[in-house]
Amino acid sequence: MNEKTMRRSWQSYLLNGLFRVVSKRRFPTEPDIAAIRSTYERLDAKRFRVAPDTVKTPVQTNGVSSDWVRVPASRDERVIYYLHGGGFMLRFPNAHTGMVARWCRRLGSRALMPDYRLAPEHPYPAAPQDCLNGYRWLLDQQIDPANIVIAGDSAGGCLSLATLHLIKEAGLPMPACAVLLSPGTDLTMSGKSVVTNERKDPMFMLQGLIIMRGSYAPEQFMAEPAASPLFADYEGFPPLHFVVGSTEILLDDSTRVVEKARRAGVETELRIWRGMPHVFPSFPFLPEARGATDDIVRFISRHAAWEDTV
Repeated sequence: MNEKTMRRSWQSYLLNGLFRVVSKRRFPTEPDIAAIRSTYERLDAKRFRVAPDTVKTPVQTNGVSSDWVRVPASRDERVIYYLHGGGFMLRFPNAHTGMVARWCRRLGSRALMPDYRLAPEHPYPAAPQDCLNGYRWLLDQQIDPANIVIAGDSAGGCLSLATLHLIKEAGLPMPACAVLLSPGTDLTMSGKSVVTNERKDPMFMLQGLIIMRGSYAPEQFMAEPAASPLFADYEGFPPLHFVVGSTEILLDDSTRVVEKARRAGVETELRIWRGMPHVFPSFPFLPEARGATDDIVRFISRHAAWEDTV
């Protein structure tokens, strides 16, 4: 394991403090999903910016509404297949598009972002099925799987690993590698960090995660590998790169998958950033986000053979 222990930036302390005030609160037992979505959509539009030279083009991918994301440096043969986070219930289009566009700019790639069906209207297994269908569509477009990188954050990190599991089960060719940002990998919540880090995590409380998972997957499915990829068989998976904060409630969701994947012979990198919040690479003003992006770009460049254009 590789823990980033350098001095934290003042920006990260301010961001964690803001999260404690705004985000770390008890989740309603019967949440008004429409109201929550509206609140976060306004926040996303207000706080996150997409570079003006970023172009989004809608496309249907085997029945799944998706967006191509391109920047001037994009080459059509290079694809980041990005699965967004949001607790399986929410979307943050500016935050995710902006972050992925920054990766594309560095790597000379484009990105495909599927708008997979959301819970609770469409519970498990709708989302992983949509994500697998989007990957099949890429292969149908004659995109070389060696030129595809799958990536995702939070719930999207869960779906990225679940999609790899489904790709393996279907006998399809694997992508070049995968990048997982603060993934949730265990709906059974058996990791110690859900308890030991609950007070330290600036964003989440265990009670909120329990309510969100219940909206996504019925209890009888929570240990299935496509729902909780911690329980997948990792033999034959492509190289994996994990980014997570040391105080995250979901820390063990990364560390345990890394241990399991390494036992299966998978090349795996784990970057634990001291005191950083959930999916911190999406905040471009953080020096730590820029450092994590450098790590991600190096990892993808090595495994997909894409040169860093910056």
